[in-house]
Amino acid sequence: MTKGRTYPGESTTVRDPRTGAVLRQVTSHLSIHHQPFFFIPAYDDAMKRLIFVSYRTGTPQIFAEDRATGDLLQLTDRAGIDEWSVYPSRDGRFVLFMSGNVGVRLDSSTLIETDLVDFRNEAQAREGMVASGMGTTALSWDDRWWAVPVKVADGFRFYVIDTQTGAANCILERDVIGHPQFCPDDPNLILYMGPHTARVWVVGRDGSDHRMIYSRDTARNEWVVHETWIPERREISFVDWPNGVWAIQVDTGDKRKVCTFNAWHPMCSPDGTAMVCDTNFPDDGLRIFDPRPGGGTPQTLCFAGASQMGAHWAEPFPYANGPIEVYAPQHTHPHPSFAPDMSRVVFTSDSSGHAQVYECMLDETTK
Repeated sequence: MTKGRTYPGESTTVRDPRTGAVLRQVTSHLSIHHQPFFFIPAYDDAMKRLIFVSYRTGTPQIFAEDRATGDLLQLTDRAGIDEWSVYPSRDGRFVLFMSGNVGVRLDSSTLIETDLVDFRNEAQAREGMVASGMGTTALSWDDRWWAVPVKVADGFRFYVIDTQTGAANCILERDVIGHPQFCPDDPNLILYMGPHTARVWVVGRDGSDHRMIYSRDTARNEWVVHETWIPERREISFVDWPNGVWAIQVDTGDKRKVCTFNAWHPMCSPDGTAMVCDTNFPDDGLRIFDPRPGGGTPQTLCFAGASQMGAHWAEPFPYANGPIEVYAPQHTHPHPSFAPDMSRVVFTSDSSGHAQVYECMLDETTK
């Protein structure tokens, strides 16, 4: 059960009985598995490997499926890995992750781990299993800059780390910082979430031009959540739960409607021409649509059948009077995202009783 061990492939293929889509189950061990969070790529750009987290050794460790052989390779054997911090580089050379408040760069070929930065003298334990409590990180699309929110005694510090040298710069300190994402069209611009009541913010990589992009409509108790970038447009999409998705242009502030159904975790394709999402309350399956102005009718890809835990999603915005405790294990959510070549969508489902990683194949009618 050590790093470098190769496991036989576990892939099986079935068809979704309701849509006919081809589904490939990547993992089958009776333990928790999941791909990186929905706005973090699960594949390198060349699609040589699919990166995922597995609990099969008893703790969360980073694994990869070798797409040429189908074998599964254990990449880590380290205590304290922050499973939602995992971020594979697009060039396939390394995987970044946090472990015990140490920022680590894992060489994908040699499996040598380099501790880039150590926050143990300042970091505090995060609270909760959602939003800023998850510990997600961000990597610029050129693989150079790693953005990491660090929980400290009186809030968060937002660090940007040079993945080549490990040099770290604190660009921002405030009460809540979570879900950072570099703009796909500008490595100097970062999106992040603030408090639930004032959620969508951007900041320059050097800490400049810090501003709130969108202020929620308090009159109708608007629930703003799950913001991501739309590539090629310098737009940020965000969910107005459960009413649909909006997009806002960061330079002009222009706002437009993207869809009008209960898209839960919407994520764009790398070229910005398609968006995929899961749905909840009700679960209408994974859906795909064009997020650009005048986009087409959404299509249902498949039904993940995940338990999608988190009863608060069935209620009105619950955070108006401050944080609340919720129970929403993230490995029970599908969190779909596209492969770089648009041939498939990767997602997680615990429909079998254990969370497993799946792919839904896209054909010419759904791309």
